[in-house]
Amino acid sequence: MEVKKVFTKNRIKLGQFFMAALGVAILFTGSLWEETGIAGGALFLLGSILTAIATVGRMWCSVYISGYKKDVLITTGPYSMSRNPLYFFSLLGAVGVGLATRTLAFPAVIFIAFMLYYPVVVSREEERLTKIHGEDFNNYRKRVPRFFPSFSLFQEPEEYTIKPKFLRGRFSDSLWFVLMIGLLALVESLHRHGIVPVYFKLY
Repeated sequence: MEVKKVFTKNRIKLGQFFMAALGVAILFTGSLWEETGIAGGALFLLGSILTAIATVGRMWCSVYISGYKKDVLITTGPYSMSRNPLYFFSLLGAVGVGLATRTLAFPAVIFIAFMLYYPVVVSREEERLTKIHGEDFNNYRKRVPRFFPSFSLFQEPEEYTIKPKFLRGRFSDSLWFVLMIGLLALVESLHRHGIVPVYFKLY
C-alpha cells in the first residue's frame, strides 16, 4: 500500500523520467532488423499505422469529453465501448512509436511500463468518478469493460454539442504521436550519416 501511495504521488515525475530515459536509449540504439531485409520496414509501417489510429482515436475521444469530463458522465461514442478509450488509444500510439524504432524490444518495454503505470492512474480516476456520479458510474462500470473496447456495445447520438474552446488543446495533445514518428526518422538519418553514434543494436 505504501508503494502504491508513493507511486501515485510521484507518477508524473516517474513518467517523465521514463520518457527521458527511453528517449536517450533510442537516440543511441539501432535496429538489427535493418540488416535483415524487409522486417525493419514492416515494423516501421505497422508502427505508423498504430500511431495514426491512436491519433484519430484520441481526437475522437476528445470530441466527447472536452469541456464535459468533470461534470458529465460520458457513456456514448468511444466511451460506450470502453471506460478508458483515451488510454487504450494512447497504448496503441505508444506501442506504435516503439515499433517505429524498427525493434521489438522498445515496444515491449513500453507495453510493460504502460501496464504497470496506468492501472494505478485508472483506479484513482474511477474512485473520483464514483464519488461524483455514484450509482450511475457503478452501473456504467458493470456494463462497459475497463480498457479493451467491446465493439458490440457501440452507440452514438444523432447529434452532439462540442465545445471548441476545450477541443483545440486536446487536438494538439493528440498530435505528439505524429511528431514522434518524424523524430524517429530524423534519428535514423543521424545514425546513417554518423552524426549520432550507435552504441547498441536490438531486435
